[in-house]
Amino acid sequence: MRALVVEDETALRESLKAQLAGTGFTVDVAQDGQEGLFAGLEYPLDVAVIDLGLPKVSGLEVIRKLRAAGKTYPILILTARDNWQDKVEGLQAGADDYVSKPFHFEELLARLQALLRRAGGWASPQLKCGPVTLDTRAQTVAVDGALVELTTFEYRILEHLMLRAGEVISKAELTERLYDQDFERDSNVIEVLVGRLRRKLDPHDRLKPIETLRGRGYRFSLARQATV
Repeated sequence: MRALVVEDETALRESLKAQLAGTGFTVDVAQDGQEGLFAGLEYPLDVAVIDLGLPKVSGLEVIRKLRAAGKTYPILILTARDNWQDKVEGLQAGADDYVSKPFHFEELLARLQALLRRAGGWASPQLKCGPVTLDTRAQTVAVDGALVELTTFEYRILEHLMLRAGEVISKAELTERLYDQDFERDSNVIEVLVGRLRRKLDPHDRLKPIETLRGRGYRFSLARQATV
């Protein structure tokens, strides 16, 4: 998953970047509203964290312009704990949720994961398609109840495919979710990682969980199952 953090306080911005990256996110950052608006419009994001008290362009204005431009990814706002008006205005501008400062990272992470699940049509932290279960909280994957060991990049790709199970996702989109903005990209790596995922999830070639659609991309083809 690719996240944008727009925060003018350097220590908090860098802390969030490091902590989110440590939980499997690819993270872009911006230090003011102007940079944040550019990144929010130009980068292929899955979720954004936006502070409302930004220099140059306010967080509220950033959110309004992103929504006016048709950006539909979830937005979590950061607000002062005692300013309920900002929370209301942020939600009315198009944000999906908020966290009040100061906050625990675990709360912010849980809210981001919930927003991403809802955006993909999932109600539970466990994504279950056929015999394949991905737990977004524990970041584990199991097939028929048996844990499957994945690398960080393999997990990132599988999570993105399963969150949008049934949809066709291009190689370019998966590449963007895999690498940071300043990282040299190699789309051929996606083919290698998808091949490894297939062998790990389906060693006997009976499930065929990931389809390749020539010239279009990949699709996680196993049917979604309701979880409790």
